Amino acid sequence: MRDGGLKVTRLTHLLSNVWIAKREAANLSSMDEPELDFKGLTLSPQKETVRVFYKELWDHADKRLIPVIFHEGFTFRGSLGPTLVGHEQFAGYVDFVTVTFGQYTTDILSMIEEGNRVSGKMRFHGFHRKELFEVPASGRHVWWTGMPIFTFEGAKVRDLFVLGDIHGLIGRLKNG
Repeated sequence: MRDGGLKVTRLTHLLSNVWIAKREAANLSSMDEPELDFKGLTLSPQKETVRVFYKELWDHADKRLIPVIFHEGFTFRGSLGPTLVGHEQFAGYVDFVTVTFGQYTTDILSMIEEGNRVSGKMRFHGFHRKELFEVPASGRHVWWTGMPIFTFEGAKVRDLFVLGDIHGLIGRLKNG
């Protein structure tokens, strides 16, 4: 009986280690997915706006670009959950995210355009400097993926909806 219990314990431990290794490999492979290289490419005006939004506005917290990219009363649903309206509320969200995550960066992994919409796959990452989702600051580098849908009206964005992998982020905040 004891020997059988020991075998079950060893098997459980082995399966647990396999699951942890697979989870860690998935985390590493996703962080290793290469971002798009825009050198030498000519993007459509809408895709260029999305590129500027992430690589210039977000990566440098350049809030001066907000009125260049967005209509005054645009709607925004961020990858971390909040729904906001207008330039001022969005500027506050930029401050919140860039204070919470040091060296905050967005990697553009893919972009798709259809009509007046641009969507894609993004990887957001930075160093966890402030409590988030009831997890104290750890200083660790964390990341999560997001899937934005930009809706354009003319040359500017009228609506931006970003679905974020919150559960993946919370797991990385808690477990590294």
